[in-house]
Amino acid sequence: MQSALGGESRTATEGKPFTVETTVGYPWRVAWKGKPLELSVSGMEVNPLILPLVAFVISVFTSLGGISGAFLILPFQVSVLGFTSPAVSATNHVYNIVATPGGVWRYVREGRMVWPLAWIVIIGTLPGVFIGAVIRIRYLPDPRDFKLFVGVVLCYIGVRLSRDLLDRSRSPSHRSAETRFEHLARTYRRRVESGEELPRIHTEEFSVRRLIYGFYGERFEVPVIPIFAISVVVGVLGGAYGIGGGAIMAPICVAMFGLPVYTVAGATLLATLITSVAGVAFYHALAPFYLGVEVSPDWTLGLLFGVGGFAGTYCGARLQKFVPARAIKVILAGCLFFLAGGYIVSYFL
Repeated sequence: MQSALGGESRTATEGKPFTVETTVGYPWRVAWKGKPLELSVSGMEVNPLILPLVAFVISVFTSLGGISGAFLILPFQVSVLGFTSPAVSATNHVYNIVATPGGVWRYVREGRMVWPLAWIVIIGTLPGVFIGAVIRIRYLPDPRDFKLFVGVVLCYIGVRLSRDLLDRSRSPSHRSAETRFEHLARTYRRRVESGEELPRIHTEEFSVRRLIYGFYGERFEVPVIPIFAISVVVGVLGGAYGIGGGAIMAPICVAMFGLPVYTVAGATLLATLITSVAGVAFYHALAPFYLGVEVSPDWTLGLLFGVGGFAGTYCGARLQKFVPARAIKVILAGCLFFLAGGYIVSYFL
């Protein structure tokens, strides 16, 4: 069995619940009771305590912007654990299923779920997820070329989001709502004690052409057909790599459609949850047709990541109202450029 950290390992301290092991290329690692967890699908040995911790740290920050963190969990599995088969995409979907409910529930409880927007994204991404799963298994077992394309797309979205950060003259209405929401959140505890609640999203109109919803005295209009069309493409990307639609849709909603980040996070996180359930089902359904390739998810790995992600997304959703919208956008842009840069650089190496 190969170590997830690479090379042969030997135990330096025995007879204790935790042992420290030296590893070729790494000075030490911690193992549980001297025996790293053996993962059946990925073929790795890994410390079971590290996985939830990594997922928790990632998901706390990414869930502030409506992203589950799966798009950073995937590079961790590929680069650190050496898990590169198509099954890694299915495993990432398992992570999303376990990790996102905590954050979704928190947004629903606080009245910051734009239900129509969530369903538009879900209906658009579902067929794309199936197409993406087929592409990943059949045409991209080595996803080098596709990573370049994804990197370019994410880099473009990051540029759009950065422009939104630098141009203070754009979309004054959504900035006004964000500013007023931030001010209310700063005095949240005192206002709750006096019986006052945070503003809740309310839908004013929903048709095939447009969605209009209100947030803190401001009205926001969303063109339904463009959002739906983009969601189909996003579903293909999310299905192929298991990153969930929210990782791409959240920045698109903020940067391209000028929606407040406080109102889109819940919808994109819910879309990630539903499409990931479908993604796991699609990969399982396709597995019998590709017997020579690992397709089905590594449930143990996905669940361990998911436990940390569940706690992280809940904490992130709870903390979001206390974090300035600008800071959330910086986090989103940073994550996008980080992932895009990794994909593009890896293509030329």
